[in-house]
Amino acid sequence: MTKEGFLEFRGHRLWYCVVEPDRQQPGKLPLLCLHGGPGIPHDYLEPLEALAKPDEIESLASGGRPVIFYDQLGCGNSEKATDLSIYSIEYFKDELAFVRTALGLDRTHLFGQSWGGCLALEHVLSKASGVCALILANTPASIRQFVTEAYRLMDELPAEVRETIQQHETSGTTQDSEYKLAMQVFNHNYLCRLDPWPECLQRAYEKAGQDFRGAGKIIDWNITDRLCEIQVPALLLSGRYDEVTPACVETVHSGISGSEWVLFENSSHMPHLEETGQFLQVLSEFLHRVEAPLAG
Repeated sequence: MTKEGFLEFRGHRLWYCVVEPDRQQPGKLPLLCLHGGPGIPHDYLEPLEALAKPDEIESLASGGRPVIFYDQLGCGNSEKATDLSIYSIEYFKDELAFVRTALGLDRTHLFGQSWGGCLALEHVLSKASGVCALILANTPASIRQFVTEAYRLMDELPAEVRETIQQHETSGTTQDSEYKLAMQVFNHNYLCRLDPWPECLQRAYEKAGQDFRGAGKIIDWNITDRLCEIQVPALLLSGRYDEVTPACVETVHSGISGSEWVLFENSSHMPHLEETGQFLQVLSEFLHRVEAPLAG
């Protein structure tokens, strides 16, 4: 069963969706999912709905739990801000805290993909209570490290593609069709290697918000020195060809004591789409291990 609705926060409507299991299994905590971007709505995370439906994936150890999505302000099914200055890391931290309270998620697992993982880290570092497990998919701890690594990956592209990207970024003409075609080459190498892209990913990009996606909003974000403060069980998930490179994820892994890291060898930035079955299995088994002592 799926329940959709809207919450009002600071004068704007936020869309949410709760995927309820047909049979709620005892001890299974909800999974709250944070999408990336900023501004790429929840649609591309739809494979995670399987965690509410244990019969869909063979031997899925951690099905039968509510899976919750919401679209952050400015994208997807949520409203856009009337005042663009509202968009900030602090706003999205407050928005997440509000969503948890409004939906009664006193105890929950927190899943964040890409930017959503950055937001999840900020939430845990704010001393938020009731987060029983933290799952960081394709998530850096420093945006500048991510950008540096992304440009290193760009150096591996064909010279004409690399030069086209650099030329348009230097001249500020990134809306040019030539630039977009060149970026498609980068994206099909390091964002999602499936061809064609899954419908849910295409849909997410069609509904993306643009108002707050400039790097200047988050370019100086860096919580590397605070990773040692995180005490909740943490699972890191990333792809061998990820634009958030293994070097970025190693920074997170080294910083969070006891964190687990699974690297998907045939994926880039979307292993939940590129290797869906294995991804869900790894995630469900981790949640099962976290919940086993809680049930006792």
